[in-house]
Amino acid sequence: MRWYRDITSVEKRTLWSCFAGWALDGVDTQVFSLVIPSLLATWSISKGQAGLIGGATLVAGALGGLLAGILADRVGRVRALQITVIWFSLFTFLSAFAQSFDQLLALKTLQGIGFGGEWTAGAVLLSETMNPKHRGKAMGIVQSAWGFGWGGAVLLYMLVFSFVSPQWAWRVLFAIGLAPAVLVLYLRRNIVEPAREAQTARDDRGQRGVFSIAAGIFDPAVIRTTLVGALIGLGAHGGYHAITTWLPTYLKTERHLSVLGTGGYLAVVIVAFIVGCFVSAWLQDRIGRRWNVILFAVCCAVMVNIYTFLPVSDTTMLILSFPLGLFSAGIPATLGALFNELYPQGVRGTGVGFCYNFGRIASAGFPVLIGHMSSSMSLGAALGIDAGAAYGLVVIAALMLPETRGARMAASAQNGTVAEAPAASRS
Repeated sequence: MRWYRDITSVEKRTLWSCFAGWALDGVDTQVFSLVIPSLLATWSISKGQAGLIGGATLVAGALGGLLAGILADRVGRVRALQITVIWFSLFTFLSAFAQSFDQLLALKTLQGIGFGGEWTAGAVLLSETMNPKHRGKAMGIVQSAWGFGWGGAVLLYMLVFSFVSPQWAWRVLFAIGLAPAVLVLYLRRNIVEPAREAQTARDDRGQRGVFSIAAGIFDPAVIRTTLVGALIGLGAHGGYHAITTWLPTYLKTERHLSVLGTGGYLAVVIVAFIVGCFVSAWLQDRIGRRWNVILFAVCCAVMVNIYTFLPVSDTTMLILSFPLGLFSAGIPATLGALFNELYPQGVRGTGVGFCYNFGRIASAGFPVLIGHMSSSMSLGAALGIDAGAAYGLVVIAALMLPETRGARMAASAQNGTVAEAPAASRS
């Protein structure tokens, strides 16, 4: 951790503020999956209705990421982060008072806009604050916060359900979701807005319109970056959703494995996610963004095919879940640094929000495609082909991008301010 001792106090405060925001996002989001059985019992809703809430939240999260990117370019990184944290905290808290399925669906959808937006705003803020030599490590560490938030949600669930009856416990957990709003007070007092480059500052004084900002990522100077970045987002999310949607069903119905629902399996997956983010954080500052993404994409494709085409016992599956979780975490842990380094400051938030969240929306087609393919072949074969194609798309798209490691977007903070520096050569 020598690198951590070398960064400034402003960089450290920004790092841990973004880490806290994403971890709290993880808590609020994962709590829902844990309380689904209580919701089914409390309101006698179907599993399909519960799935609709989860799906609506994810789609809203992607929309929120797009909007937050534009907002960050319009009003600043810190203010956008404050708005998104307040937004998801407020609607998580209000979800505790829902009196019907329709009310909860509406409130969770609105919450999703905030949690999707928080990642985009925080990623842009951190990327512009950190020293280029350590940007990848910082972004990877922040991505690992989701795993810590996931673990925190499990612990909170166990604690609250131990002392509160199930029909009220889920409301208590949602009410706790207001806690992240306290982070905004810290952000207002301690986090520095990255300096704007001269041209961006002049544009902002002219009060650039929302549509002008959004259209900027399709300017001839950056449209190739936008299209290729969107393909990476599509492949990365498509492979992830293919695995998380269908792999448990495949292992349970075709391989008849029983370990999936155990606490041991969940613990392995959470730890693997955190370790994967840390490994990716270290590697991307050493081998570069492109090769890091390619390495993890190839490893994910190999692991999925091992699961689907080789004999797997309960014990073997539990062991293999660690490298699978590790490799699947490595790609998103790289995308924050990669996407930020591809865009000029004036449209950086919009570009990052689009590349990451276009992929989240469009990737919904991958699990659907597996379902259709499984009618004419085994589910395992459909899963292996589909996930392999998704991660293959990541590899091809990454090869079409320049290497951005070391790109100087903002110099290290000095005396509480951040000075803009020239971009590095992108050979």
